[in-house]
Amino acid sequence: MAGAPDAPKRQGGRPLPASARAPPPPPRPRFEPVDREKTCPLLLRVFTKIGGHHSKEDFAVRGKEPKDEVQIYTWKDATLRELTDLVKEVAPAARRRDARLSFAFVYPDKNGRFVVREVGKTFSYGNGRRLDDSKTLAELSFEIGDYLDVAIM
Repeated sequence: MAGAPDAPKRQGGRPLPASARAPPPPPRPRFEPVDREKTCPLLLRVFTKIGGHHSKEDFAVRGKEPKDEVQIYTWKDATLRELTDLVKEVAPAARRRDARLSFAFVYPDKNGRFVVREVGKTFSYGNGRRLDDSKTLAELSFEIGDYLDVAIM
């Protein structure tokens, strides 16, 4: 056909499949929002520490986790901002105007050794909002049973 553009072709002359020619569809959200009225919350074990995160060795022995634990019932669609506000209720150091909170998930790897993986940071007060404020546990690949380690700096 004269004047009609040819479809992009592979080496060898065969046309590319339609999926290779068209732009990808918009990304779907990785999770569905939770109906908090109908969905049972999960128990999140939160460990706080001033100055930095706990080390993976602090979690190595089951039953001997750090003593500065707070247990929070929440849902997988909870944001780091929501968790920041909950931590501020129980940790006076997190209420300082200039406090920053760093969040990390603590979970066992495939060999059973604990891993501490930092997932986001927030400011204690919203006047310096960061991009991480709106990240949810689900978006950050939280799995039920993971611990949350919060460094207050």
